[in-house]
Amino acid sequence: MAKKSFLTEFLQFLKEYRVVSLTVAFIMGEASTSLVSSLVKDVLLPIAAPLMSAETWKEAVFHIGPITISYGSFLADIINFLILAIIIFVVAKKIIKLGGKK
Repeated sequence: MAKKSFLTEFLQFLKEYRVVSLTVAFIMGEASTSLVSSLVKDVLLPIAAPLMSAETWKEAVFHIGPITISYGSFLADIINFLILAIIIFVVAKKIIKLGGKK
């Protein structure tokens, strides 16, 4: 049996474990996270700021005695998470649907 070269083994590894596809998915995920975060913090929450108890959504707090809860940034993270979860759900559903047709 012939000995495989390092390059041949490496290329086989990349193909077998679909490392390139995983890398592209990771990069796209990171880019979409930044995009959704900007959408929430720069577009959606400034619109909702008049409904909150502060001038800007970042300053929205709730006081319970000596405890201060900053709910403005927490609300931003919840909205950010929900939008990303919906995007991932829709994309995964499409991928699963395409995989079932083959």
